[in-house]
Amino acid sequence: MNNLIPELSFKQIERGDTFSINLLKDALSNHGFFSITEHGLSDSLVDDCYKSSKEFFDLDYDIKNTYSSVGSKGARGYTPKGIETAVGEKIADQKEFWHHGPVIDESFDKKIPQNLIIEQVPNFNKNFDNLYSELHNIGSRVLSVIALSLELESDYFESWVKKGNSLLRSIHYPPVDSESNPHRARAHEDINLITLLIGAEEGGLEVLSKDGNWIKVAPSSKAIVCNIGDMMQLVTDNKLKSTTHRVIQDKKSESKPRYSIPFFLHPAPSINLKSIYRDDDKGILADDFLNQRLKEIKLY
Repeated sequence: MNNLIPELSFKQIERGDTFSINLLKDALSNHGFFSITEHGLSDSLVDDCYKSSKEFFDLDYDIKNTYSSVGSKGARGYTPKGIETAVGEKIADQKEFWHHGPVIDESFDKKIPQNLIIEQVPNFNKNFDNLYSELHNIGSRVLSVIALSLELESDYFESWVKKGNSLLRSIHYPPVDSESNPHRARAHEDINLITLLIGAEEGGLEVLSKDGNWIKVAPSSKAIVCNIGDMMQLVTDNKLKSTTHRVIQDKKSESKPRYSIPFFLHPAPSINLKSIYRDDDKGILADDFLNQRLKEIKLY
């Protein structure tokens, strides 16, 4: 593992281990990426979700496309390959994906849509509801640690995300021709507060360092890779970095299908994203910020 992307025991961070917390602070301020072990996520649940994902992506395109995300700004359902395009890029990413959100009730903001139910994959929704719940819990705890690192109260972000507009994305990257276009997901930053990623051990994820070099992220098996998103960078006045990253096919190895599942932790649409340091900052509504960015990546 490259020392630039530290791998930390989440148990030790939550216990207040000074060495681990200092490594975390360095990672947050230097490049916004780190990975955690001992996080408590169920291995069997992750396996079940990957099985459900593969079953869905193996369906005929005509079936998958009946769950099209068109009309929901990409928020729920299926988005085929060739749609999402990184900001400033002309060539679309080589991936198809499914978007799944929280199980909502009347207490959630009306702008948060319901999930679509995949009839052809019996346990898909149950598995992803459970994974959403577990990753939301872990993500909220990571936010608590980040809040403490910023010398805020540990529950500073809790009200932002409790009924948040978070998103679970199941991604399938088909095999690619690494000679003509090795980019499975072109260089981009995430929109949200923080991202938790499972499946990075399959390889291909790279982070852009401050000196302009691409660093391979190589977490140990079952580790969760965490990174800062644009919303967190915004409210911390760039103290925490939303780092550019990409997914690329190594030209030296055979291209195989790749699956990963990122969880994008978002605040509720009505949260005003304003500086945690400057009282005079008017901020921007989380919903407005999200919609602006969705237009830029061609999902709106």
